[in-house]
Amino acid sequence: MSATEQAIVRARGLVKQVESPSGPLTIINDVSLEVFAAQTVAVVGVSGSGKSTLLALLAGLDVPTDGTVWLAGQRLDVLDEDGRARVRARKVGFVFQSFQLLPGLTALENVLLPLELAGRAHAVELARDHLGAVDLANRAGPYPSQLSGGEQQRVAIARAFAVEPEILFADEPTGNLDTETGGRVAELLFRLNDGKGATLVLVTHDQALGGRCDRVLSMSDGRLSEAPR
Repeated sequence: MSATEQAIVRARGLVKQVESPSGPLTIINDVSLEVFAAQTVAVVGVSGSGKSTLLALLAGLDVPTDGTVWLAGQRLDVLDEDGRARVRARKVGFVFQSFQLLPGLTALENVLLPLELAGRAHAVELARDHLGAVDLANRAGPYPSQLSGGEQQRVAIARAFAVEPEILFADEPTGNLDTETGGRVAELLFRLNDGKGATLVLVTHDQALGGRCDRVLSMSDGRLSEAPR
C-alpha cells in the first residue's frame, strides 16, 4: 500500500473563496496535505490566516471552491451535506473553542446524543463512562450554563471521544480558557487521544500547544507549509 493510500486525511489543491464587497476573497490558497493514522498534527498561525476554514474543509463542515478532500477513504467534496454528515457521524469527533454544547441538555445528555444517533447499545452506560474519563462522573446532571468553562470543554471532549472516532478535529480547544485550565484540558485531550489511538488535527494560535504534536504546519495568508521543529 502506498503512503497516499494510508493517509486518513488527504487534500489536493484546496481553494476556498468567498464574495466580498471588493470581489472574491481567497481564504485558502492551493493547499495540499496528507495526515496519517494516529498522527497528531497542529495547524498554527495568527487569527485570520485561514486555520479554522481549513479545518472545516478537511472535516466536511464546508466545501472547497476547488480541490479535493478525502477523509477516512471517502471523498468529501463530491458528497452533499447529508453524505458528509454520515461520514462525520461514523468517523469524526470535534472539539470547538466555544464548546458547542446544547444548552437544553445536561452534561450526560450532551455526551449521550452522538451515541444515540449512532445507535450504540448501552448508550447511557457508555456516556457515563466517558464523563468519568474526563473526571466529571459527579457532574452528569448540570446544564452547560451551570458548568465552568473548563468543565464545559471536558464535556465536549467526552462527547467527541464517545463514538470512538478515527479522527478528532480540535479548533482552538483551549482558546476560551485561562492558562491553567487550558493546560489541564490540553493534557486531557492528548492523554485520551493517545489512549484511543485516534488521529488528531489541532488548530491553535498557541505555539506551545502546537509543539506537542508530531507535526506542526504553519498557515499564513491561506497557504500552508511545514513548520521547522
